[in-house]
Amino acid sequence: MRTKEKFLAAGVQLKFSADVKSNLTKALSWTEKAAKKGANVICLPELYRTLYFCQKEDAALFDLAETIPGISTLAFQKLARKLKITVIVPIFEKRTRGIYHNAAVTIDDTGKIASIYRKMHIPDDPAFYEKFYFTPGDLGFNSVRTRFGKIGTLICWDQWFPEGARLTALQGAEILFYPTAIGWHPSEKKQYGKAQRDSWITIQRSHAIANGVFVAAINRVGFEKTTETQAGLEFWGSSFICDPQGVILAEASTDKEEIVLAEIDLKKIEDIRRNWPFLRDRRIDAYKGITKRFID
Repeated sequence: MRTKEKFLAAGVQLKFSADVKSNLTKALSWTEKAAKKGANVICLPELYRTLYFCQKEDAALFDLAETIPGISTLAFQKLARKLKITVIVPIFEKRTRGIYHNAAVTIDDTGKIASIYRKMHIPDDPAFYEKFYFTPGDLGFNSVRTRFGKIGTLICWDQWFPEGARLTALQGAEILFYPTAIGWHPSEKKQYGKAQRDSWITIQRSHAIANGVFVAAINRVGFEKTTETQAGLEFWGSSFICDPQGVILAEASTDKEEIVLAEIDLKKIEDIRRNWPFLRDRRIDAYKGITKRFID
């Protein structure tokens, strides 16, 4: 339960199918389960309403997109209002004809859409052909004040970039949520799988440490194969929540549907930043080159 300086954050780690209606029903049900466990702020995985369709390039798949407001937001607005929770709902957004985004909508405990974030960094790798579908975000990095704390949202590939975490934290975010869809290529898992997963956890823990904030990374699980020309993806789960020192407070398995739940003690941010004053000691006068692609 929420107190003046504390609230419970949760991530819902799920498997998904090709049935978008079933996925919505499942996500609503699991969100309610998390709320019954006391969660005040709940995050779903990236593109929760569909299979991870970016394994192939197919223009017909744009039909999976939805508007804001739309199917997902209307359903979760009703649930958030009923349960008095804040929910982060990641969707495939249809902004207008021909412009689509990978987005995360934050819905507050009154059922109001508090913020929209559009994924800024768009990958283009084998079985992750997101540049075909998603226009890069144009709303920038942002955080939003909710009844439970100030929240920042980023999405998946954004989690590898320290700039996004920093700029979101500089706007006052106390916890960064990263809804995610990341997994192993089956042919690579044996040789590279452990290192890949460890890198994914390490980079996000580093954002928590460098910025003195809590971080929650919420992934999907299960094997998904959307085309015969690809070997499919095994999503590695491992959703976790860590504190401003990077200490993992809650972590899910690699293969089960689960709720990760952790207490967010906002007083800890003050304590950590007093002792590890990274924001104080930043040399903002010396970072001019950060906006260049490369300094020759």
